[in-house]
Amino acid sequence: MNLGYIIRRAIESVLLLLGVTIIVFLLLRITPSDPAAIMLGEYATPEAIASLRESLGLNKPLHEQYLSYLSSLLMGDWGVSIRSQRPALALVTERLPATAELAAVAMFFTLLISIPIGIIAAIKRNSAIDGFSMLGALITQSVPGYWLGLMLIILFAVVLNLLPSSGRGSWYHLILPGVTLASFLIGLITRLTRSCMLEVLQQDYLRTARSKGLSERVVMLRHALKNAMIPVITVVGLQVGNLLGGAVVTETVFAWPGIGSLAVVSIYQRDYPVVQAVVLLSAAVFVIINFLLDVIYQWLDPRISYAGHVH
Repeated sequence: MNLGYIIRRAIESVLLLLGVTIIVFLLLRITPSDPAAIMLGEYATPEAIASLRESLGLNKPLHEQYLSYLSSLLMGDWGVSIRSQRPALALVTERLPATAELAAVAMFFTLLISIPIGIIAAIKRNSAIDGFSMLGALITQSVPGYWLGLMLIILFAVVLNLLPSSGRGSWYHLILPGVTLASFLIGLITRLTRSCMLEVLQQDYLRTARSKGLSERVVMLRHALKNAMIPVITVVGLQVGNLLGGAVVTETVFAWPGIGSLAVVSIYQRDYPVVQAVVLLSAAVFVIINFLLDVIYQWLDPRISYAGHVH
């Protein structure tokens, strides 16, 4: 990967993150609720609310508030929580391990199940195995996450009493939210893997590989699978970014103490610095993952040029 490409991608990433700060800043402040009034309660006097707004800097024009926020951000200051008066970044990083743990388990379930099923379905195209695989993938993509989570709680926590229904502790607590979070991705990656494998299996270079006397296993693993995984890795990488951004519904259903549930509470409380820290950190993770995907592309298929074309 050449230096020019790295510099160009770095500039694009910085501009993207800058755009994220502008969007989240404006969206939070065009809402009708006043964070000062929420903090002081419904019996607060107008004078007390005005005084708190001034101390928080909320009485300044929007552009001045944004420039002040951006300047502090560049200095490493992500702001202080309006509600808890703690550094916003510290609150987010405290919750980040829980979300990362849940995302890792969900992705593990996804890859363990979806890729083998997608490959087998492609190889056994139009068979009963293929039909059942695609039906299962369609069902997992259609079932709402909150409903599946509640059904799993009722079955495994209430009726069978095998697994905990909420909270974070032992690895048992990860099973139900991990499966719930992975359910949609399993269907998505299964169908994508099957589609990519079917496309690759029709390519001439596989017939050439077989004509050279290579075993079917080598042809599938070394030639077909490696090329079929490029689009799959793209989607997987993007989904990892989404998972780390906070699986809000799953974390809420299972009372999982991650950044998704923190974001929901902070939005309700109009805790601007915390919401901004959650969104910006999530966006940074997303951008970094996309950059790493570009590197992986080159390893999987050197024919892909830096301009995004295949030679």
